[in-house]
Amino acid sequence: MSNVTNVSTSYAMEMMGVAMAKTQQEEQGRQSLQLLESAAASSQQIQSSAPATGNLGQNINIKV
Repeated sequence: MSNVTNVSTSYAMEMMGVAMAKTQQEEQGRQSLQLLESAAASSQQIQSSAPATGNLGQNINIKV
């Protein structure tokens, strides 16, 4: 009977580890999405607040 208990306990511990790993992956996914969303929002704010600059940066002087 002791072997059955040991196997059952081992299985339960393994399932708990799998569940914890899944929870951790889901949390990392949520954090990654939040990071991407905040980066996109700040990029949009920068683009919308940047003034039109005409032809600034279109001429490049290269001396060899």
